[in-house]
Amino acid sequence: MGINVTPVAGLSDEINEWRRRTGELINGEILPYERELWRGGSVEGSARDGDQARDARHARRERVKRAVVAAGLWAPHLPQEYGGAGLDFMSLAYVYEILAYAVGAASLFGIAAPNSGNATILVKYGTEEQKQRWLLPLIAGEMESGFSMTEPDRAGSDPRSLATEAIREGDEWVINGHKWFTSNGWAADFFIVMCRAEDPSGEFARNGQMTQIIVPAHQPGVNIVRGIGIFGRDSSDHCEIRYENVRVPIENTLGRVGQGHQAAQDRLGAGRVFHCMNAVGMMWRAFDLMVERSLVREVHGGLLKDKQFVQGFIADSFLDLQSARLMTINAAERVARGDPDARTAISAIKVFVPAALHRVVDRAIQVWGGAGVTNDLPLAQMYLGARVLRLADGPDEVHRILMAKNILRRYESGEGWNFGA
Repeated sequence: MGINVTPVAGLSDEINEWRRRTGELINGEILPYERELWRGGSVEGSARDGDQARDARHARRERVKRAVVAAGLWAPHLPQEYGGAGLDFMSLAYVYEILAYAVGAASLFGIAAPNSGNATILVKYGTEEQKQRWLLPLIAGEMESGFSMTEPDRAGSDPRSLATEAIREGDEWVINGHKWFTSNGWAADFFIVMCRAEDPSGEFARNGQMTQIIVPAHQPGVNIVRGIGIFGRDSSDHCEIRYENVRVPIENTLGRVGQGHQAAQDRLGAGRVFHCMNAVGMMWRAFDLMVERSLVREVHGGLLKDKQFVQGFIADSFLDLQSARLMTINAAERVARGDPDARTAISAIKVFVPAALHRVVDRAIQVWGGAGVTNDLPLAQMYLGARVLRLADGPDEVHRILMAKNILRRYESGEGWNFGA
């Protein structure tokens, strides 16, 4: 079963056409070949697959990418002058839910994390020289990138506690620090590293300000300790890295010294909405798989669709999916119009949507039985991803606190919360 894409009332003809063509490519070029594209016996495509299987996957992915480019759908998040489609924030949100329906589809449309987020930050904060050296090869697929912020000895939910230092010595930064969960660590040609800048000369204003610095992956002192094992796997591409007296030119500063926190928030704020729309797309797929299974699976003398437990699963999953989607679209609309209450709406979806995704996928796995936890279906991967989302971009507890503080502040000022806005 493919994704059912129809025009959304209120959207422009252009974005509805974007959604339609994206859905057609996913249904025609990706879903029928998901296993060939990504699995080949395992999600990572192990050495046991052999050169022929790996070559077949690579060739299939390149065919899909060429079709995406030919359809004018490549890199919708980037401005046209950098080879993208230049979609605005709301349009992107409506496209992300479709891309997330199929395993790995976003990467075949040029929106692979962390490259997509890094490219967006380079577009906004990078100098022309940085764009030529790092951004354009990244967009062209000639380079890979990583994002290096989280530290094992510091609370990831409190970026103000980051301790990695970049001390200025003449025309260079000297970076020392310990990071982990650095995305795309093994493949990256360069990292965007969050540091605290110290400039003894005082030229760059006060010391200790958070700053993002571009660090080539093969620079002396960049020591990848390991790929962190996740959910029982021996390794992953989320790496632990020690930066030990790493020297890079001052020109590698991304934006101004002190803009690091804002750049991270620019990345994470929009990212939270997009992550939730991705979650909606995954829920959509899991829901379709669950209902499809109920229509054909016979057990104890009848079809699953006629069992009241399964009917309850379908109804509850419909409620979760619809609620999550409408909440996320509302949050995206608030962000797009600059509503000061957008922060509360983003925290709300960050708590609700991953939990809803977890519930929907869990029910789909139950309906599929043993097949639901195998690599034959995307459900097991979705299930693990849903759990990670409750930690990524801030744990649930932090966002609940932010929501409560924002709501209480409104009531303390003599106003009530406007649920009609």
